[in-house]
Amino acid sequence: MGQMIPDLAATSRASTTKIKPNGIPNGINTAGKKCQHDPTFTQKVIAATGPKANPRLAQIFPSLVRHLHDFAREVNLTVGEWSAAVDFVWLPRLPNPTLSLTPPPPPSQLNDCGKMSSDRRNETQLLCDILGLESLVDEITSKQLATSTTQTPSAILGPFYRSDAPFLPNGTSIVQGLSPSVSWYEKALEDSAFLSGKVLSTDGKPIENAVVDVWHTAPNGLYEQQDSDQPEMNFRGRFRTDQQGRYALYALRPVPYPIPDDGPAGRLLGLLDRHPNRPGHIHFIVSAEGHRALTTQLYDSRDRWVDDDAVFAVKDELVVRFEPREGDPGARWELGYDFILGRC
Repeated sequence: MGQMIPDLAATSRASTTKIKPNGIPNGINTAGKKCQHDPTFTQKVIAATGPKANPRLAQIFPSLVRHLHDFAREVNLTVGEWSAAVDFVWLPRLPNPTLSLTPPPPPSQLNDCGKMSSDRRNETQLLCDILGLESLVDEITSKQLATSTTQTPSAILGPFYRSDAPFLPNGTSIVQGLSPSVSWYEKALEDSAFLSGKVLSTDGKPIENAVVDVWHTAPNGLYEQQDSDQPEMNFRGRFRTDQQGRYALYALRPVPYPIPDDGPAGRLLGLLDRHPNRPGHIHFIVSAEGHRALTTQLYDSRDRWVDDDAVFAVKDELVVRFEPREGDPGARWELGYDFILGRC
C-alpha cells in the first residue's frame, strides 16, 4: 500500500537527542508553579460508574478518586514522576534509572498487576488509565511545560507503546503483511489512509529532521503485540521530516476497541459496571532537538466513543476529520495534520 510523494526526502541519520516523552527534564523546577486544571475532570471519572456497580465499591470509589486526583494536583505530579511510580510497582519494559530493579522480582513477589505486565503490556499503567490518573498527570505536565498556547495538546502514552519501532522512508506504509488471507483485509482496504503534514515550532518555522513515531491497532482492535497473527512491529513506524518539516505515511483510519479485560484492570471495570471502549485513535510521539517531545493521540470524529472514552483521554483539539482521497490506489482517505512543538 502506498506510493512515494514528490520531493520528500528522508534522512537515515540517527537522533542524537534522547527525550523522555512528556517528562520533566532535569533542571526544570516546578515547585510552587500552580496550574489551572479542568475542575470537572474528577467528577467525570466518578460519574462513569454504572448503576450495577458493586455496592461497596460504588460507595468508596468516589472518595478514592477525589483523594488521588487532589494529591496529583496538590503536588503538580508530572508524567516522569508518575512513570517512576509505575516502574516501582514493577515494569520491566521501561526501567527507570533512578528506580532500577535488577534483576526483576520473581512472579511470586508480584501483585496481580505486576504478574500481568510484561515487555508487551503494562497493567499498572492501564489501571491508572481507568482511574483517570494518567490523563490528569498528562494535563498537569503539559501545562507545566507549556511555552505557548499554540502547542499541540498532549495525550496519554497508553500501555502498548514500543520504543524501537523501525525508521521508514517518508511516503511509505506502516501496514505489513496485508493480503486477502488476513481476516480484516477488506476492512483495511476500506479504511486505508494517507497521513501527512508538518512539524513546526511555535514561531511557525518548519523543523527539519524531527522524528514522528506513530502506531495504532489493526482493524480487529488489537495492537501487534496482542495478536500473534500480526507481523512484528505491524502498524508502527518512525519517520523523519524533510527540510520543509514535512512527514507523510500510509496507515489506516483507526477503529474503536475495548481495553484488555482479562486482568485486574478489567476486573475493576466490571466491578464498576463501566464499559471498556476507547474511540479509534492514532498514537504519536513527535520529537526534535531543542524542542519538548510531544506525546499525543488523534481521534477519528466518526467514532461514537469520542464522547465517552474509557480512559478519559480525548481532547476536543485532537478530534480530526478524515476526507475522501482521490486518485491514489493506496488510500481511500486522507488526513492532513501539523504538529506544533514548544521549545525547551
